Amino acid sequence: MKSIVIVGFGGFGREVDWLARECGRAVLGFLDDNVPPGKKGNYTILGGLDAWSDYPDTEFVVAIGNPRVRKEIVEKLASQGVTDFATLIHPSVEMDESVDVGKGTMICAGSIATVDIVIGDHVILNLNVTVGHDDRIHDFVTVAPMVALSGNVILEQGVEVGTGAAIRQGITMACGSMLGMGGVQTKDSEANTIYIGSPAKPLKPLPEFI
Repeated sequence: MKSIVIVGFGGFGREVDWLARECGRAVLGFLDDNVPPGKKGNYTILGGLDAWSDYPDTEFVVAIGNPRVRKEIVEKLASQGVTDFATLIHPSVEMDESVDVGKGTMICAGSIATVDIVIGDHVILNLNVTVGHDDRIHDFVTVAPMVALSGNVILEQGVEVGTGAAIRQGITMACGSMLGMGGVQTKDSEANTIYIGSPAKPLKPLPEFI
């Protein structure tokens, strides 16, 4: 099994280091353009993003919560020839064999995905997320801790769901939209828009997710 290189030395990156080790994977270190190479406590910064080519026999995982930034970095790596992205699913995660999980996706400890679910590429499901039957979670979605997704929910590309939020059965969150922390989404969202509150209402527009 290949070793892991994590892109992004933020708080979530360090959590992904733990996730990878819990999955039995060896972590070589981190790539981050904003942190000098070297040791940082128990962690090793290998270099900036362009140093990826020094690690040809590894798998990469982009541990950056912002969906727009994560997509930009994945596309930059892919354009330079990176094809090996690790999928990390914590051993405590409970899910049926009918759940399909894409490459580069991270599912953190305590999460549950029931049946007939599709989870795309480079998705983040953080701690203690519940995903209901027949949900469709598209590429580059970020779901924060303790989110509850009811059945038949669709999260289109680049959606972000804040900590402790809930989404009603059958709701579609359109591309690039966001539900704020603790929000309750009871109606379909507009694309590239932040929603807050219970029931959630639109707050302001976001940059287009492209």
